[in-house]
Amino acid sequence: MDNKGRFPDVMFGASLRPEAAALAIMLLFLVLALLFISLTAQPVQGQTYKVIYNFIGGRDGAHPQNGVTIDRGGNLYGTMVYGGATGPNCTSEGCGTVFKLKRSGSGWIFTPLYAFKGGTDGIGPAARVIFGPDGSLYGTTLQGGEGDCQYLGGAYAGCGTVFNLKPPGTACKADLCAWTETVLYRFAGGVDGGIPSYGDLVFDQAGNIYGTTISGGTGNGGTVYELKASNGGWTKNILHSFTGGADGGNPFGSLVFDRAGNLYGTTSYGGSKDLGTTFQLVPSGSGWRETVLYNFRNGNDGSFPFAGLIFDDSGNLYGSTTSGGMRGGGTVFMLAPSNGNWTLTTIHSFAGIGGPAANLLMDVAGNLYGTTVIDGVKQYGSVFKLSNSNAGWAYNSFHDFTFRSDGAYPESNLVFDTNGNLYGTASSGGAGCWYGCGVIFEITP
Repeated sequence: MDNKGRFPDVMFGASLRPEAAALAIMLLFLVLALLFISLTAQPVQGQTYKVIYNFIGGRDGAHPQNGVTIDRGGNLYGTMVYGGATGPNCTSEGCGTVFKLKRSGSGWIFTPLYAFKGGTDGIGPAARVIFGPDGSLYGTTLQGGEGDCQYLGGAYAGCGTVFNLKPPGTACKADLCAWTETVLYRFAGGVDGGIPSYGDLVFDQAGNIYGTTISGGTGNGGTVYELKASNGGWTKNILHSFTGGADGGNPFGSLVFDRAGNLYGTTSYGGSKDLGTTFQLVPSGSGWRETVLYNFRNGNDGSFPFAGLIFDDSGNLYGSTTSGGMRGGGTVFMLAPSNGNWTLTTIHSFAGIGGPAANLLMDVAGNLYGTTVIDGVKQYGSVFKLSNSNAGWAYNSFHDFTFRSDGAYPESNLVFDTNGNLYGTASSGGAGCWYGCGVIFEITP
């Protein structure tokens, strides 16, 4: 699958490790050469799937990868790795955009908020934008800025940025006034890290920003970093540099805080079997101490976790893997703390070749929702629900993608609105351009 279907590029970037690139090639041939017959699940009754926006490439963008963020008014915000402006450091499809999808009666109005220019402002926003404590948007780009890192399209074009977007002032009278971008940090690709991950940025109670990079650091296995507001600017601290060995390597997912202020996340590689880890970072003196909570073994537990973790109210962690498990297509798992240790339980195993690549979503009843990238009846991905009961976890399919007008290969987080509707993105497929530029979808109860 090429840059028209983002699964290998997103999960196994060309600038990373040889075995990662080999795995991407293997997946490519499997997808193109084999006809898969997956385990068919009964769809949840009463659910309605609807495409609410088809991307057409060019100005509006192409390939929405990591879902959308929702505001209190039910408006959606997201990023496109491609599309928008073009420049010498971009692919032919553009340098990426940030957009807003506004509710208007029974329909939606699409508005581009910012088009990256391909220089120091950044290239390729893959992670979602999120709202910060000040109500403005924050996000990252894979490239652009400074440094010399290889990623998008195999090009060397900067090592990524952390950015902030604010709406135009009251002087703007037009409907399409661009938002103002401020770059908070430009990665150099060395000990400070390079290529920010696909996970969301997170904030602590003081308004400091935390995130991960896929590469760089003292061990060149990626980093966990903090940005502290300081004298009108931002000061960067490295909390941990991964070595790619026992401590893990290449964190693609987002971080999550517990109530005590400790951080948790995953690495997609490294660990005792080089199949990924879950980890904890605890403030210790003037620094942070990393502890590996679990090493994946490619058994029923799965392998290669690309998504981050979420907590339930009891302090259990939930996450997913893209491969492995009893059926080989990735897993959803729970990590439960017990006497200073963590015990992993596999909740569900998928039958495709690409399980969830984005964070799970939990509702107030403790049910889990997510997307798979290459799974489902047609092997173009799915939206699923795992219902929690005393009898265990029951899997139900909300939607199996077909690549046609409904989209394909969702690498998407999901969000609820106040009415219980689900929203997400499929990175390819749809009716927007001849090869399918991706869609934004709504699932109503």
